[in-house]
Amino acid sequence: MEFLQDSVILSAAGDALGLILQPERIMFLWLGVIVGLAIGLLPGVGGLTGFAILVPFTYTMDPYSAFAMLLGMAAVTTTSDTIPAVLFGAAAQATVLDGLPMTKRGEAGRALSASYLANMMGGLIGAIILAVSLPVVRPFVLAIATPELLAMTILGIAMVATLSGKSPLKGLVVACFGILVGMVGTDTQTGQMRWTGGLLYLQDGLPMLPILLGLFALPELCDLAIQRTSIAQDMKFSPRQGMLQGIKDVARNWFLVLRCSSLGAVLGAIPGMTGSVVDWIAYGHALQTEKGAKESFTKGDVRGVIAPESANNARDGGSLVPMLAFGVPGGAAQAILLGALMVHGFTPGPDMLTKNLDLTYSMVWSIALANIFGAGTCFLLSGQFARISTLRYTLVLPIIMSIVYVGAFQGSRSWGDMYVLLIFGLIGWSMKRLRWPRPPLILGLVLGALIERYMSISFLRYGMDWALRPGVMVLLACAALIMFSPVLRLLRKENRAGVVLRRRPYLGLDDLAYGLFIAIGVYVLVTSRDWLFNARIGPVVVASTMVIAGGLSLIHKTFFKEVRAAATNGVHMDIGGDPEEELPRRLVLVRAARFYGWFVLFLLSMAVIGLLPTVPLVIMAFMRIEGREPWRLSAILAASVTLLLYIVFHRIIHVPWPTSLMGDWFPILREVVPSM
Repeated sequence: MEFLQDSVILSAAGDALGLILQPERIMFLWLGVIVGLAIGLLPGVGGLTGFAILVPFTYTMDPYSAFAMLLGMAAVTTTSDTIPAVLFGAAAQATVLDGLPMTKRGEAGRALSASYLANMMGGLIGAIILAVSLPVVRPFVLAIATPELLAMTILGIAMVATLSGKSPLKGLVVACFGILVGMVGTDTQTGQMRWTGGLLYLQDGLPMLPILLGLFALPELCDLAIQRTSIAQDMKFSPRQGMLQGIKDVARNWFLVLRCSSLGAVLGAIPGMTGSVVDWIAYGHALQTEKGAKESFTKGDVRGVIAPESANNARDGGSLVPMLAFGVPGGAAQAILLGALMVHGFTPGPDMLTKNLDLTYSMVWSIALANIFGAGTCFLLSGQFARISTLRYTLVLPIIMSIVYVGAFQGSRSWGDMYVLLIFGLIGWSMKRLRWPRPPLILGLVLGALIERYMSISFLRYGMDWALRPGVMVLLACAALIMFSPVLRLLRKENRAGVVLRRRPYLGLDDLAYGLFIAIGVYVLVTSRDWLFNARIGPVVVASTMVIAGGLSLIHKTFFKEVRAAATNGVHMDIGGDPEEELPRRLVLVRAARFYGWFVLFLLSMAVIGLLPTVPLVIMAFMRIEGREPWRLSAILAASVTLLLYIVFHRIIHVPWPTSLMGDWFPILREVVPSM
């Protein structure tokens, strides 16, 4: 019987390959790949936007072509978003930590090449795992209930301790702050308004996209404006050498690719497990298991690029398992794909593994071929992309700034997104300068809402027995081991190095941030006293943890000092490789204020004449004032960027642009320039 079943599966897989390789279906697959690569290049335009663009066109297509195009788009979106991550720190957060330092070191081609090949290998491994697991996965996925999901999210938060080097409590404080940011808005369980201040914008919570761009993209662009140089002074490798070196890096670390790809595929099969979480878990796994990682990660180690990129594309294959096996989408993108599947007359579940097995395996082949096509295309262009890092900052900075502004507006498509971008841009730059890790904030923001939701459901459904489920016990034990092992190692190092009481208390500039975080924790505890229990319990637990962890870490740094430097080694969970600054602090602050002044100018102009008309004016003004660039070059770049944004965001995506005073005063202008 097993032999017959295997022969049926192999026959279906072979038939599906023959169907996908037909010229018209390959054409649609290529079309999806091109759309996915273009989407990944633009911050703020994600897979959901791609589905929104392509799904309406698939209703009149045959199902094999339709899903080839959709999966071709979805499979490569995370491949091309490596480009803004590695070159500008504007996407794919885990990849940024080592990719951007490699770019600053002149190794952009190597980082891009390694990431593309790792993406391709991860996508292929994810497709293979999807192919072999579909017939047997149903009982395992059904065994994952809310308590297991809660334990997995706690495990994700526990990764903060291991990724914060010598200051695990520092990372925990920032993660708690991120969780509290994620709790702003209406509590879904009780309807309680939490810290909305009566603003309608905050009732649905803060959108993640402007926070991400504010924390990571704006600080890097600000530092570029402060240094007034190109991202990289020169290219360490020629385009061809960089490509070859990236291939060698992936080949040398093949076992890391295999481990992280498998991890990404398994985690992707868990509903609700987002790409950001998978990235960080893979990065943390590499940090814990790779030799010498704690000394080199975040400083430009290519393994820190390979690990999250391998897991990222493998997740796409894993995420199809619960959707096809029994109709449970792993996220919003899979939910849209599920709707498209049903529009074409297919019902997820046993039928997809029996009567429609050829369609199921056509999806597997689509993912595999899309990864090969997408990675191959990007790989061939990686050398040219790398040259961007050597361009003058006055050419790169205004273009990327404009894309970031328009991308951030896609968070909730309201004015509030721009304010959130500015506020978190200032927070992100301050945290970077004061050596506070930024990634834990994002990890807390991603996982915080999930922890609160899963905890509430687990207690209501299982009471205290949820913690006694075997899978939960294993996951919580792993979380405890991960959380406390850095502290124990730190204590052992300090015991060897010796710790003495300071003669007088010492507070550095970076330590002043402790007071702000502790004050925020106290504010949360005070303001939540009169809330309903279910709305209060989460913020109280998180704020108490933040106050205690922050207080202990501050006391340690203020009153004790290390006799020797042996205890200071450890990875700092943030972008490393910052240039050694010889600029006076006053000059740094003046140039930073000038950079953010351009942002404020953008907002003022946007309020008067609209977002899109502001883009060419700000680009030309920046290039002329900051770099004395020629008028002709400034005008050509400004017009090109504006046309690109108009076509993508207005003509294709049809975004509703923010209103402006000119549009309100002269409504007829909106007929000529709709973005007013």
